[in-house]
Amino acid sequence: MDVILFGPPGAGKGTQAAAICEVLSIPHVSTGDIFRKHLKEGTDLGELAKSYMNKGQLVPDSVVCDIVASRLIEADCARGALLDGFPRTVVQAEMLSSWLDTQGRSVGAVINLEVDDKVLVSRLSGRRTCMNCGATYHVTNNPTAEAGTCDRCGGDVVQRKDDSEETVRARLETYARDTAPVLAWLKPRAKVHTIDGAQPIDQVQAEILGAIRT
Repeated sequence: MDVILFGPPGAGKGTQAAAICEVLSIPHVSTGDIFRKHLKEGTDLGELAKSYMNKGQLVPDSVVCDIVASRLIEADCARGALLDGFPRTVVQAEMLSSWLDTQGRSVGAVINLEVDDKVLVSRLSGRRTCMNCGATYHVTNNPTAEAGTCDRCGGDVVQRKDDSEETVRARLETYARDTAPVLAWLKPRAKVHTIDGAQPIDQVQAEILGAIRT
């Protein structure tokens, strides 16, 4: 089953992904991870995406979708995948739906995490990210065992520029404008489970797993 994990930046999607994947026995497919892989390996798609990024332009929806599709055709995604960070626009959602149709697949469920903007700003401004593997931490809620060092791979853990409060607010505005409408597009086409993402992590996880199992 293909599942979309939906919600604004800082809603806790990455935190909840592992439990969902374990229950459904599907891989976690993050657009950030896929992009980093293609850019690092210098693939044709990676170079194409880089050509836009180097000009300060947004990577076109068609290129983003091709990159995601390149991951979804891998053997471990044969039974489905958990899509995290995609689709981000209605155009991407339409392209994903069309592509899944060609593969005899469809979105089985959408997990929508809702969190108030004030909570999101607090969460994201305290977030720290590993520059090597992309693992995320929080200075108070989920600190690294050793300051500045990733527990997973030993890489450098820093605050990204886009996690400053000013940038976070701008990102939330972009989400409300460009990505939130995707949910309205999905509702008539897939089962949407809306969860209060401001609850304790264990409670959010319990409600997500309960929704999936039903």
